[in-house]
Amino acid sequence: MAVTKMEHVGIKVDNLERSLQFYQEVIGLTLQSILGQPGDGLRLAFLSFPGQSSVEIELIERVFEGLPQEGRVSHTAFTVDNIEDEHRRIAGLGVPALTEISTLANGSRYFFFDGPDSEKLEFFQPASN
Repeated sequence: MAVTKMEHVGIKVDNLERSLQFYQEVIGLTLQSILGQPGDGLRLAFLSFPGQSSVEIELIERVFEGLPQEGRVSHTAFTVDNIEDEHRRIAGLGVPALTEISTLANGSRYFFFDGPDSEKLEFFQPASN
C-alpha cells in the first residue's frame, strides 16, 4: 500500500468568494490555487496554512440541493503515489461505491470510494507526482 499522507478535506460551499474570504481572514489559511471560473459547473479552491502545505482545505462550489447544514464536509482525501495501483487494490478488496479514475484540468488524478459507514473517501495523486 502506498498512501503517503492526508491530502485534503473537501467542504461544500454556496459562494466560493465569500468562503475564501472567511477561511483566509478568520482561519488564517493561504490560497494555493483555484480550478474553474465563475459560472462553471464546478469550482475548487485549495487553501493551506502559511508555510505548511502538507494538508489542505478544498472548498467545493457547485449547486447542492437538499444538503443539510451538518453535511457540508464532503470527503477526506489521501495522497497516493500511484493512482492506478491503488485503484486496482481497492477494487480487489471489493470496497463499495468505487468510482473510475478522473483527471482535473491541472493533471491531478483521483477516485472516490465509501468507508464502512458510507463516509466518502478519496485517493488523490497530484499532477507533480
